[in-house]
Amino acid sequence: MQTNEAIRPFTIDVPQADLDDLRDRLTRTRWGADLPGAGWSRGVPVGYLKELAGYWRDGYDWRAHERKLNAVPQFVTEIDGQDIHFLHVRSAEPDALPLLLIHGWPGSIVEFLNVIGPLSETFHLVIPSIPGTAFSGPTREAGWDTGRITRAFAVLMDRLGYDRYGVQGGDTGAVVGPGLGRLNPEKVVGVHANGLCAFGAPDAGAELTDAETARLQHFEYLRTEGAGYVALQTTRPQTLAHGLHDSPVAQLAWIVEKFKEWTDPAAELPEDAVDRDLLLTNVMLYWLTGTGGSSANCYYETAHAGAWGASERSGVPTGVAVFPLDLSIRSALDREHTIVHWSEFSRGGHFAAMEAPDLLVADVREFFGKLGR
Repeated sequence: MQTNEAIRPFTIDVPQADLDDLRDRLTRTRWGADLPGAGWSRGVPVGYLKELAGYWRDGYDWRAHERKLNAVPQFVTEIDGQDIHFLHVRSAEPDALPLLLIHGWPGSIVEFLNVIGPLSETFHLVIPSIPGTAFSGPTREAGWDTGRITRAFAVLMDRLGYDRYGVQGGDTGAVVGPGLGRLNPEKVVGVHANGLCAFGAPDAGAELTDAETARLQHFEYLRTEGAGYVALQTTRPQTLAHGLHDSPVAQLAWIVEKFKEWTDPAAELPEDAVDRDLLLTNVMLYWLTGTGGSSANCYYETAHAGAWGASERSGVPTGVAVFPLDLSIRSALDREHTIVHWSEFSRGGHFAAMEAPDLLVADVREFFGKLGR
């Protein structure tokens, strides 16, 4: 397959007709009903979702956030037959270390907007949209599992001329980041991850901290009560895609439930942990690009490629930031990573760059400072 290796400037310019259509769909939503007293136990409550969708329709200003996104340099390049969208912010320091920032699901480049300023004082930043998500989607063919994404991002960094670089990521980024270290250990100087978990259980008899014991208990909750989305996205993502593509409220509910489940447990509602407009901008990138289904396909592809499982140990220096509700167990992670930095925080959550950008930025700087960069 002939590839166009050109790096093309990119500007977000959503047609007004798409925004009018969104508003019309939100106005015509056919609402269901809750069971009395169910709260969040069965998913997103109707009353909460109605209020949030009403704000999305009448209070949220996409054009203002479109301008903010366009204030950050954006580009697209074709890799392995797929257009890859990315932000590229060069530091004022010419010898700064390049740092690849990788989001997860149901996140996007929006996750990193609050850390671009402070991190670009120290690093050249490359922030791609994962293939199948937002402006890197929809994907055009099957096979985009985390391994293929890893290889594509390695090509991206090579194409930008970065021979040595660091990686930071959470969720999917905490899989792809270490994968880049294993793929290119001579190029990746270090991997920093939040939300890093091992695919194998801790060794029998391993001594666990009280915090790690609590994480194992939370894992059991997620396995029994919080894994419905995994089962659906790894088996029937196309069935799910129809609803996400047709209904903005379905797309909103599918994402906002995870922001409720995975953000700082001290937050009563998602917007108590993450700015409401930032959350809606993240949802908008899925809705406007029609990538609710193709982003879910990454789960299907990775599961059916057998790529979810214990990995060979990486020799690349690894830093781990553990935020509330993360499932990181040190003894299990030591089997797969060369951990030289470990931090635990009492605030924040799964979307660390959105929830606790100050903590994440400081930890990234400290980790790469230990490596002499």
